[in-house]
Amino acid sequence: MRRLILLRHAKTERDAPSGKDQDRRLDERGRNDSVEIGRWLALEDYRPDLVLVSTATRTQQTWDLLRATMPSVRVKHLPELYGADPSELLRAVHGAAKADPQCLMILAHNPGLHELALALVASGDAAGRHALAANLPTAGIVVIDFKTDDWGDVGFRSGRLERFASPKLLREWSDGA
Repeated sequence: MRRLILLRHAKTERDAPSGKDQDRRLDERGRNDSVEIGRWLALEDYRPDLVLVSTATRTQQTWDLLRATMPSVRVKHLPELYGADPSELLRAVHGAAKADPQCLMILAHNPGLHELALALVASGDAAGRHALAANLPTAGIVVIDFKTDDWGDVGFRSGRLERFASPKLLREWSDGA
């Protein structure tokens, strides 16, 4: 089995001082949500062996805040993840075969990440699939399992949704507990 964790960067400022989208930084909520999601990942024992991170400022900052909960994780910073569509993101998944992680995380952007999640999931958590169909919010996480031992075999409609979470859902779950 292989596990893929898709994580959208946390909430950002509207505009970067430079005027470039790639330079947008996390706002206060984004910094808090990054820490919260990192704690949740550790609590749920969703620990990637390899993390592929977009080189945009907001994804780098999100990773910097998550990293404390994931010591000794291999990380690759990939500029091609910025603005990537589902096919390009799937190529990055296939490219992970060389490193052969059991669990791979991609930290990137919408709309490509959301579209990839929707394209990969064929079954699994019904409530999570319903929530994911509506949106992959900032700091949203999609955990997808694949019945394969080779990342090269991962394809559209071949995954099972293990879990969908977001900071808002985490707060709702803790309020309801």
